[in-house]
Amino acid sequence: MTTPEITIATPADREAVVGSLVAAFVKDPVLRFLFPDEETYPRYAAVFFGDLFDKRVHRSSIWTIGAGASVAIWEPPAGQPATVPATVPGAPTEGPYPADVLARVQGYDDTVHAALPTYPFWYLGVLGTHPDSAGRGWGRAVMRAGLARAAADGLPAILETSNPGNVELYRRAGWEVVGSLAEPVPTWIMQQPPH
Repeated sequence: MTTPEITIATPADREAVVGSLVAAFVKDPVLRFLFPDEETYPRYAAVFFGDLFDKRVHRSSIWTIGAGASVAIWEPPAGQPATVPATVPGAPTEGPYPADVLARVQGYDDTVHAALPTYPFWYLGVLGTHPDSAGRGWGRAVMRAGLARAAADGLPAILETSNPGNVELYRRAGWEVVGSLAEPVPTWIMQQPPH
């Protein structure tokens, strides 16, 4: 079986990408900290991933494979302009989170970003594969596309993970732990130097 082509996501991929990520992160420690309620998880996680998608889709920094089955959402270094305005006409607006959920999302985001390096880097914000497509190596493939872009810029890549099992997976892919957070969820910050 041949591996499908890796593509850069467009706004037309939003629904497939968001659906894959909602399914991929059902048991993720951070997503379950942010959205612990089983009933509201799908809706709030879709808003969360949809927002990340909308902010980055016009930066040509979301790589997908298998029609969105596996996704890597990268954030370019600060200062790289989007090719069009960051607002996406017609993007669903599911409404704001309740105050407690919003406080958790903002608190986690602030805590993680305060722990990230101050020098320029490419940031792997999300890497996920729909469970129906797991085990094919697609996640590693879309991750490598972003790593190649970071290397072309001569910059390191940074990610964070709260899943202890992912630390070893990332290590085998060339990442190293450069920091950690104990709160609000144990989280490892990892870096891959430019190649």
